[in-house]
Amino acid sequence: MEKVEKGTRTRNRRGEGGRLRDEIVLAAIELLDESGDERTLTLRSIARQAGIAAPSIYKHFPDQPAIMLAVVRSALAELNVVLREAGERPGAGPRQRLEGVCHAYLDFARTHPQRYRTMFGGLWVPNLSEETSVRREDMQTLGDESFAILGTALAACVEAGESTADPSVDVVALWLGLHGLAHQRASTAAFPWPEGIEERLISSLAQLRP
Repeated sequence: MEKVEKGTRTRNRRGEGGRLRDEIVLAAIELLDESGDERTLTLRSIARQAGIAAPSIYKHFPDQPAIMLAVVRSALAELNVVLREAGERPGAGPRQRLEGVCHAYLDFARTHPQRYRTMFGGLWVPNLSEETSVRREDMQTLGDESFAILGTALAACVEAGESTADPSVDVVALWLGLHGLAHQRASTAAFPWPEGIEERLISSLAQLRP
């Protein structure tokens, strides 16, 4: 999708309302990437980035948390694409595919730090006890597909005899390890990370055979 220049947006033709919704989400993502801080994503700032009047947003999103939910879903959809591609690499065995999925996850976190932080940092999460359009079930299903891709790759390794893990439990440990490394890399950039730390973490938590 082309970037919408601030203040130069042309009015959509009848029936193109879905395009404006996409542009609002894109504007929010661009603003997040530029600022690195989800707290800057207000209805006013998003409208300015999209080149529209703030009231136009209400035709597509009832409030700011609804836009943030759409941003997170969009980022997760991007992550799912790269994880799925890594997990379906032609000619690769189960172990190589699992390692590919794990490295793809870490690469996404490294190349999209602002989006990753918003996806998993928890700072944008609305207070569900207050009046908001975001429901608890909306939050509970976020990341399900990403988690399933990782779990499927781990289970394939177990089935092939390349891992001694219990996929139903150890996939959680594996994800926590990947997330912890991704988060710490972003927050402690000056730390002298040892060479091969990714491979050691993946091999250990996935309980891969030597």
